[in-house]
Amino acid sequence: MTSLQVTDDAIQQTRELRDEFQRFLREYEFGMREVETKISILRDEFTHHHAYNPIEHVKSRLKTPDSIVEKIARKGIAEPDFERIRSEITDIAGVRVTCSFVADVYRLFDLLTAQDDVTVRTVKDYIATPKDNGYKSLHAIIEVPVFLSTGALSVPVEVQFRTIAMDFWASLEHKIYYKFSNQVPSHLVESLTDAAEAAAELDSRMERLHREAHGVPQRQLAPPPPPRIVQV
Repeated sequence: MTSLQVTDDAIQQTRELRDEFQRFLREYEFGMREVETKISILRDEFTHHHAYNPIEHVKSRLKTPDSIVEKIARKGIAEPDFERIRSEITDIAGVRVTCSFVADVYRLFDLLTAQDDVTVRTVKDYIATPKDNGYKSLHAIIEVPVFLSTGALSVPVEVQFRTIAMDFWASLEHKIYYKFSNQVPSHLVESLTDAAEAAAELDSRMERLHREAHGVPQRQLAPPPPPRIVQV
């Protein structure tokens, strides 16, 4: 049995790479916290100064190293370095905001992206244009400044806005696709699509009831604002 000789230099290089990767992920964690804080402030303000709070709950997640490596492979990024990963992968940090109604989704999106230090990079409105399987959500990649001891850094964070019904459907769909390793039988796919339509109808009916009960006018979606560039 042969043994592999590992030099002190190799060990040191591995430790440095580990430390650099941890610093890399920590930047996204800090950006995620900034977005969480912004949403938390909005949530508290609605709780204390408005008739009701449109934010039901908030979840956050940071991609694991394995998930990042898998996405690098799927995107075909050759010889990736940290700068290339920063530019190519924008959903390392993610925040999901679950709202009461569809109108609240757009209202929260507007309130968050109107803040001066938030830059909108991309918006994908899967509510106005659902995916073929019925998936609905409003996705936005935003950038927020993080102020470190070395200076300011602009960090991308993916923010998803959904209603309760959309979130329930998406959670169930994810579990089914995981169960079948993405090879879902056609009859279940059809049932999921039907369930998405039922969830959309429930959203519409509950929002109508809410407006009638509280005298809230229907919210019409304005076009997404153009990206705002923040100099940091």
